[in-house]
This record gives sequence, structure tokens and C-alpha cells, in this order.
Amino acid sequence: MTTTIDPLNKQLCLGDQIHGYQLQKISPLDDIRAVLYQLEHLPTGSRHLHISCQDQENVFAVTFKTVPADSTGVAHILEHTALCGSAKYPVRDPFFSMIKRSLSTFMNAFTSSDWTMYPFATQNKKDFYQLMDVYLDAAFFPILDELSFKQEGHRLEFEPEDDTDKGLTFKGVVYNEMKGAMSSADQIMSRSLLKAIYPETTYANNSGGDPNHIPDLTREQLKAFHRRHYHPSNAYFFSYGSFGLEEHLEFINQKVLSRFQRIDPKTKVPVHPRWKEPKTARFTYPVSTKDSTSSKSQVALAWLACDVQDTFEVLTLAVLEQILLGNAGSPLRKALMDSGMGSALSDATGYVADNRDTMFACGLKDTDSSRADEIEALIIDCLSKLAEQGIDTELIQSAIHQIEFHRKEITNTPYPYGIRLNLTITGNWLHGGDPGRILKLDADLIRLQQKLQKGPFLEQRIRHYFLDNPHRLKIILEPDQHKSEKDEKRVHEKLQSLRKKLTPDDIKKIKQDTQRLKALQESQEDISCLPTLALSDIPPEIQTCSYSRIESGLPVWTFIQPTSGIYYFKGVAGVGSVPRRLLDWIPFYCYVFNQIGTKRHDYPTMARRIDAATGGFRMNPQVRTFYRSKDDCIPMVSINCKCLTRNMAPMLDILEELIAEANFMDQERLKQLLGEYHAGLVSAIVHNGHRLAISRSAHTFNQVNAMAEIWSGIRQIKTIGDTIKHLNDNTLNQLAKDLSSLSKILFEPNNVCIASVGDQDQTSTALNIIQSGNTLSSFNGGRTVPQMPQMQIDLDTTLSHEGWSTSSSVAFVAKTLPTVCIGHPDAPVLAVLARVLRSKYLHREIREKGGAYGGFALYNPETGLFSMASYRDPHILRTLDVYSTILDYMKNQPANDDDIKEAVLQVCSEIDKPDTPAISAQKAFTRLIIGLDDDVRQTFKEQLLHVDKKRMFEVGRHYFHKADANSGVAVIADENRLVEANTQTGSKKFKLGQI
Repeated sequence: MTTTIDPLNKQLCLGDQIHGYQLQKISPLDDIRAVLYQLEHLPTGSRHLHISCQDQENVFAVTFKTVPADSTGVAHILEHTALCGSAKYPVRDPFFSMIKRSLSTFMNAFTSSDWTMYPFATQNKKDFYQLMDVYLDAAFFPILDELSFKQEGHRLEFEPEDDTDKGLTFKGVVYNEMKGAMSSADQIMSRSLLKAIYPETTYANNSGGDPNHIPDLTREQLKAFHRRHYHPSNAYFFSYGSFGLEEHLEFINQKVLSRFQRIDPKTKVPVHPRWKEPKTARFTYPVSTKDSTSSKSQVALAWLACDVQDTFEVLTLAVLEQILLGNAGSPLRKALMDSGMGSALSDATGYVADNRDTMFACGLKDTDSSRADEIEALIIDCLSKLAEQGIDTELIQSAIHQIEFHRKEITNTPYPYGIRLNLTITGNWLHGGDPGRILKLDADLIRLQQKLQKGPFLEQRIRHYFLDNPHRLKIILEPDQHKSEKDEKRVHEKLQSLRKKLTPDDIKKIKQDTQRLKALQESQEDISCLPTLALSDIPPEIQTCSYSRIESGLPVWTFIQPTSGIYYFKGVAGVGSVPRRLLDWIPFYCYVFNQIGTKRHDYPTMARRIDAATGGFRMNPQVRTFYRSKDDCIPMVSINCKCLTRNMAPMLDILEELIAEANFMDQERLKQLLGEYHAGLVSAIVHNGHRLAISRSAHTFNQVNAMAEIWSGIRQIKTIGDTIKHLNDNTLNQLAKDLSSLSKILFEPNNVCIASVGDQDQTSTALNIIQSGNTLSSFNGGRTVPQMPQMQIDLDTTLSHEGWSTSSSVAFVAKTLPTVCIGHPDAPVLAVLARVLRSKYLHREIREKGGAYGGFALYNPETGLFSMASYRDPHILRTLDVYSTILDYMKNQPANDDDIKEAVLQVCSEIDKPDTPAISAQKAFTRLIIGLDDDVRQTFKEQLLHVDKKRMFEVGRHYFHKADANSGVAVIADENRLVEANTQTGSKKFKLGQI
């Protein structure tokens, strides 16, 4: 018998049978200092994967293989409805209730093309098992009642006092979410690509739900889908962290598995039959009637590649993706961009390694569909040349380096690290592969290097997967100015047809259900059956990180941190002395900084050097304020780069070269990057509409928010869009000169501060390299704290009341009012108030009753602004009415002690969310710059623990009693809906604009 080398699970041996499970594999994961356990529950066939490590942020997830046979969104709607009450916890919304009663660092649920996952993360052991209990009961024993199905999925309703044809409408959270999603070109491209290249398997269906088909789903079909798919025989459990495995297994077996027998869920996804010849498919996406359709198409080629079970071939294709598309110098990416036929790579470009048959796609967006054959020929020609002439060895090794680096780095962005690992292995695991092979790439990497030494292996794979592969699709996505109108007409005709078939009893039932659902949503239910934590479970201390030393003569603050063999560099440059006319271009400057050439090397060479020596190199604009005053504006840019220890010298050499010798005068390259940047801004509008609306509603209150709107709001989208509309050689030449001027201003000797993060040896080596160089060593030190210059810009203090039109079938509605900053006694109360309003009022009124995907209340303690926002919202004026009645809500339905406690738990879980050592140091460095002392943070947390309902009502009344008169409002929606809203608002009309 083999024992483990794991001090956290010393008693476990290979072959052990524990609570019905058999321990089948034990594997060390040396790169992340962890041990992997693979188990099977013998009575049910359920699988369990556990990664044991010293990480205190423990993760649990249960995943089901979900293979829909249509596009009704059954898997997505089931994900929502399962979280609306279960056998043990028969309350309306246990999921959102547990968010309030927990110290979780992450709670969510995901629906993918062929799986549904329910993950959470927490540092508290009591919390861990409470959340697991709720999640298990929700997944395996949901109530799936009729009203929850109608609320979350779809329902018919008559608008108030109206049972005419016009008054009948579809509602539902998922219905409106997918209406919003399918307004977005990138979502349409991705879904259409799956539909066209996998026509005979589950991937042809829209697992999220097509709004045209969602209303066809019945509750009985939902329950049948649950019975087959949410069974232990179709379940994949995952756990990660420092808590013991045996206790997990006992808990799961007792709560769930002991109550089931093994079945065949019939969820195996077959290998797709391979085509004998390439195919072409055409689809459309909506654009405004005011938008030109010229050069607004997307064209891409896609291939079905290898079986996901073949980890070696998956690795090979991942390396090919990095070689072909990974950076600006990658041959296929460069060929596409240099062609001038499009502004950016098409949506869905890249290698998809999660589906049963993996897929590779590439192409161009903002092109003309008439050039589809030309784009196809260009791609084939580029691949043919690589196959015939060979791939540069440097490109191959750089690609392998990127994969090795990101396997080694421990990061919690965008999800906790344990959840990231789970997402990495899910596709392979669910389709019969060995997840251990994904987590331990060494054998496949060694095999790859051996293949490379024997001959042109990757060139052969290009031939096999691309040139000689007949399962190839040419997909064309074209703009349609009338698509939104046609979709609305189709919905209207469907509703008319349904209306004609309704009997008096049907009409009565619809109205009764509407009233029943409204009564349920407004009811104050007893949720005492749900587990909760006490305030005493909250750690009293904040997490802190301090620098170890300030280097003499240099503006370098060193942070000694255990970063697992990776060195992190963060440089910050002030923007305070940048002329006003150049401010708008700071974000674009950051975007191009590491994607252009220098006086010594062209941009493809620089891109390859960056990939070969670093694990990432980026520059970001950031605007902050001193915590003591929301009127102080500190705009800055940060340079972040990281590398393995062996690459510190080449990484810092690249950084010095870019700072000292960046060359912005290649106008053709600048034009390419401008197009790419603009395409990224536009494609993000529908996904980030709530953030854009908040930014616009807040931009007149202070310098910081005015700057934020310039850099990351609608103002930035308009600036770049207007420039592209009038682009010529003169404007490009001036832009190149302006970017060159920005470099000189930003990297002036007294304007830069640096954080050096790593272990003792790494930071000492880094200091020696910095001192021996010509550029970084020229920055002046002698400061005890890192400081950035402030800036004052002309501030328009007129409150926003604006409507911005874009191609979206749903709205984003935001309202912002000024309050006070951190350090003020009201600040912790406002933080609690935001959580109470979100969970107790806005969630009910905007999501449950209004049908939006989400309703938010956000308090920013740095700027002192309090915002409300909705996401993918079918309403505009109704939502604004909800915001306007917040004071009435506080008076008529005051929060109780449990509501306050739950809100404090939520705020503290955000404060205590763990960071990796590198991120912790980088955040501490930023706090030094803005003067946010740890004692202020500690006081804020201590005051949070003493917020009571009397204090919250006093503070809420103080700031909200004149909120309508003091607030900024911004709405993003379709133009017709904004115009219609203006006809109903009386004198307070929206000032309209187009994004």
C-alpha cells in the first residue's frame, strides 16, 4: 500500500475504501506544492477529485455533465431554479440568502456548453460545511416549484390592467439575460460557430437558451432533465485546500450519496462524425439603423481538432495556438492583421480545449463579407508556408515557456485558485480523461520536446489538423440593421398567436400566477432554517502586508514574499503633468506600450522577446484619490511584469528598452492597434453596460470620477470611435508624436516609483540588475513614501440625466449620489446599507419582480459615491422608480438585526478575501501611494462590527431624503426604448446620445 506524503491527510493510503469511496490514485503536484487524490464512490459511480495543499481558501464544487437536446435553455434555467429552494431548505432563495449569511470568498454557479457547476470558496471551516450542505441539497433535492420556474425561466404576463394583445408579454430572469446576451456580436459569433461546426452533437444547441425557444420549455421537461442529469452517477465532486479529505467524503456520502443507486445517465457525448469536405455558414447580428454596415462583418475559419481525452494532442494544439496567435509577432496573427482586411481578430478566435472534440478558430472582425474567400486563402497560405518552410525554433520554445509559466503561477484572478484548477480539468475529466495528466504536464512536455528533436513535428500537426482536415468551417457573421426589429416582430407575432388561443380560464390562470408570484416576492419569509455565521466568526484583524525595505538612492520598495519561483515588478508613473489635450490618450498609450517596436527592434521581435522571457507584460491606467479627501485626484499608469527567476535579467532589459526607446512612428502598426483597441471597447459594451452607466452617472461629482469616465467610460469609447471615423495620415502622424510625448512625460526621473516583489534572493538580484542598467537606475529615489502628482481638470458639475443608445435588447440603468469617504463615521454604515439594499430590496424589485439579471447597490469608500445599477434589465422607468422609493422602503420595511448582521458578514468577506503573496504586495504598494494606512482600514472594519439598525436608518435617511435632486442618472439601451421612455417622463427627459 502506498501512503501519502501529505501532512494534511497522513492516514490515507492508495486503495483505501472510505465512506463508500475507493481511493484510486495519489499524485504529488510539485509545481504547486500539493497532492492530488482521485476517488470513485463505488455504489453510485460518483467521482471525487481533491487537491490537498496549505491554501486557506478552501474550495468545493459539484459539476454535472449536462447535454441539452434543444435550445430552450433547460440546463441554464435549471441552474437558476435549483437554487430557489430545496427539501431541507424550503425557502424562496437559499443561494442569495447564503451569500448574506456566509464569509464565502466566492459563490456562484456556471452553465457551460456541456456541464453545469456549483462552486464556492471560503476560509472558514464552519462556513465550508454549511455552504456544502446548502449546495448539495439545492443540487440533488431542489423543489423546482412552478413559481420559481416562472420567475427564473419564463412566464406570460399581462401588463397591469391590460389583457389585450399588446399587453401580453414574456418575462423571466433567464429569458431577459439571454435576450441581452444574444444582442452581442461576440456571443452570437460563438454560439453560431458551435451550432455550425457541431451540427450533430449537443454543442449545436444553445445551452444558455435562445430567447426564441426559451418559452417552449415546460416545467415537466425541466424536472425530467434534473432527474437524469443531477444524479450522483453523473456527478463530479471537487475539493481543494487545507481541510481534511476524509471529513468531506463522510459529509457528502451521508447527505447525498447514501440515498442513491448507480444508474446510466446517458450523458456521454459522442465523437462528432467527421466531414468529408469543408462547409460554409452565414449568420447575422443586430446593429442600429443609424450604424453603417460597411466593414462590420466577421469572417473566420474553424476546424474540429482532437479528442479532449488525448492530453498530448491537446498540449500540442495549445502550443500551436500560442505560436500562431499568442502575440503580435505570431505569424498567423500578424498575417491577418497586416492584411488590412479587418480591425481585430474575430470573436471566438483561439483553441477550445473543453468540448469532447476540441476546436480551433481564427479570423477577422470589422471586415466585409465579400472578402471571405480572400481571408480564407490568406489563412491557408500562412499555414501552408509554416508547414513547408518550418516554424522558428525560438517561437516554439517561447510558446512552451508561456504554458509552463502559467502552469506554475498561483493566481486568484478572476477566480480563486482552486476554482481555476477545477475549470482547467473539467472538460477532460467529464469526457473520460485523466485530470491528473492535465495537472501534471511533465510527461507530455518531455514527449513534446522529444518529438521536436526528431524533426518537423509541429509542422506535421499543422498539416494534419488544418491543411488536410476536411472538417473545416468558413463562418460569416454579417450586420443586420433590421434584425432587432425582426426579432421583436417575431416575438410579437408569437404572443399574438398565443393570445388568440387563450381561453378565459387561461387568462385567469396567468393573472392569478402573476399575483401569486408578486405575493411570494413581497412576502417576508422565515429563513431561520438556513445555517449562518455569527459576528464572532469574523476575524477581528485585517490582512496586512508591509514592504521590507526602501532601496537607497532608488525609488524601489522591496516586498519579500513567497512567490513560488516567480518575480514580480510593478512600476508606477504619475500622470499629473500630462497636458489636458493628451489625457484621453493615456489608456490607448497603455494598450500599445508593449505591442509596438523600439528603436532597436521591430514589434514582432519585441513580442517574441516578451513571450520568451516573461509571463505577462502590461500597462494599466488608474485614477485614485487620497483617502482623506475625495477631491484629490491621483492619475497614474502602472507597468506590471513577471517572470521565472532565470529570466529576470532579460525581462528587465526589455522593460528598459521599452521605457527608453519605444517607437510609435510605425503608422501602419498604430492604425492596426487603434482598430483592435476600438473593437475591444465596442464588444465590451453589452457585457459591461452597468459599469459604463455607473461611470456616466457619477462623472460630475469629483475629479476622480471625471477622470475615470475619460479613461474607461463612454467618453473613451467616443474618443476612439470619433478618431477612427476621421483617421488619415495627418491624424496618425500627430497621434504618433503625442504618444512619444507621453513617454517622455511619464518616465521623467522624478515621476516613477517601483515595487519589487519576490523572495530574498530574487529581490536582491533584481536590485543589482536595476542598478547596473541605464534606465531604471536613472529614476530618482530619496522618498520615504511613494508619491504621485495630483491633477485638477475642469469639472462639469451639472448632474447627468442621460440616455445612451446601443444595439441591445435590454437596458442598464444607473443612479449615483454623493456621500462621504472612508475615515468618516458614516462610511462603514453606508457599506452595510449598500448590502442591505441590494439583498433585501433591489434584488427583489429589480431581479425577481422586474426580471432583470441583477440589481446592485455599491458604496465606494474611496470616492464617497453610492450607486444603484441594473444589469440586462427589461425596464427603464420602473427601475428608476425603484431607486426613488428606497427611503420609503427603509421607513416601511426597516432592516432587522439579522439583516444588519448578514450585511456585515458580506462586507467583511470582501475585506478578508485572500490575495496571493504577489497581489497582496502590489495592493499594499498602491495603498502607500494613496495614503491609505492600515490603521484606517482596521478602524473601518472595527466600526463595521458595531453598525446597528438605528444607525443605518439615520444615515440612510440623511443621504437619501434628497437623493433624486442630488443624483446623476445614466441609462444604456436601444434607441427606441430610450425615445419611448422620454415620452413618459414628463419634463425630466433624458439627454440622448449614441455610443
